[in-house]
Amino acid sequence: MTTPRFVGRPHWYTTFNPETLAATGTPLRWGVVATGNIAHTVTADLALLEDAVLQAVSSRSESSAAAFAAEFGFATCYYDGGPAGTGAPGYVQLVQDPAVDVVYIATPHAQHYDIAKAALEAGKHVLCEKALTITAAEARSLIVLAREKQLFLMEAVWARFVPGFQRALEIISSGEIGEVRWVRADLGFPAPLDDTARIWAPADGGGALLDISVYPLLWAWATLGKPATVSATGTLTALGVDSENTLTLGYESGAQAQLISYLTAHGPRVATVAGTAGYIETVGSVNNPKGLRISVGWNSERIEEFEYPGSGYTYQLREVTRCIQAGLSESSTMPLDDTLAIMELFDGARRQLGVSYPNDTRTDL
Repeated sequence: MTTPRFVGRPHWYTTFNPETLAATGTPLRWGVVATGNIAHTVTADLALLEDAVLQAVSSRSESSAAAFAAEFGFATCYYDGGPAGTGAPGYVQLVQDPAVDVVYIATPHAQHYDIAKAALEAGKHVLCEKALTITAAEARSLIVLAREKQLFLMEAVWARFVPGFQRALEIISSGEIGEVRWVRADLGFPAPLDDTARIWAPADGGGALLDISVYPLLWAWATLGKPATVSATGTLTALGVDSENTLTLGYESGAQAQLISYLTAHGPRVATVAGTAGYIETVGSVNNPKGLRISVGWNSERIEEFEYPGSGYTYQLREVTRCIQAGLSESSTMPLDDTLAIMELFDGARRQLGVSYPNDTRTDL
């Protein structure tokens, strides 16, 4: 018996030599928008790819752009108002650079739509941090634009590509643990409450839902598919963003999933997928498991462990690179239809939670 899987295998996982660093085609020239923590981590992994050229970086400030460029060896840096004296934001100058092939966007969520739209309109391929946008309407608009222009667009849900997650899906789809009946997953950390911090700011799309809920949700989505029902409960801060949320998903088969995201506590950060013959439990953080505990029946248990280069982002970056080199406009592992469906789910969850953002009222889509 085999069990359906709802997330595709990346190409690296299906080859006999799953080497993610070796070149797969003509080098791509990358532009990176933003210079914060996630931009640093991902760029360090990007630099490991043999066919990645670090071409340009942009930031709001000249000092941040220059420091980032010097740290990683970018050929060019852009910043708001310069360096050409155009007065344009740094990201606008970057996407207009003819030497840039693909743009990686690492800004706060609320800025994703405008930057990704500018990049696509400039003829650039785009990898954009999750959440792709604040709303499903914004996501739909970008998807239509990318498809019209036949440009690659992908939401950077790196957890779909890492070895631990892909191996879990392989085991589950083999039927080893039987029919999946329930999924439980959690992720979070205690974030100091600071009204000026991106993660808490409504104007930036703050809160647990858009920042981390995609990772617990991924385990249910990949093993059970799109749910028939979604119930969302949570706790809001004084500014109106969710500090904690629980998503309870129901399926026509009777299967259920409970997914917990939080910015208030230490937690196990574990995913469990339970089937009629056994279960799988992640070892290490749910968004990048370094191991899997597989239990079949009552007395059989084993642990599989994984090693990989860098911080784990090379698998996602290899997929983007290979797809663009092959002339593909999206990845079958992170398809645009999944991004849109999940943004629609999050829109519904936000309505139940009572969370709203300034982007909800935009009229330019």
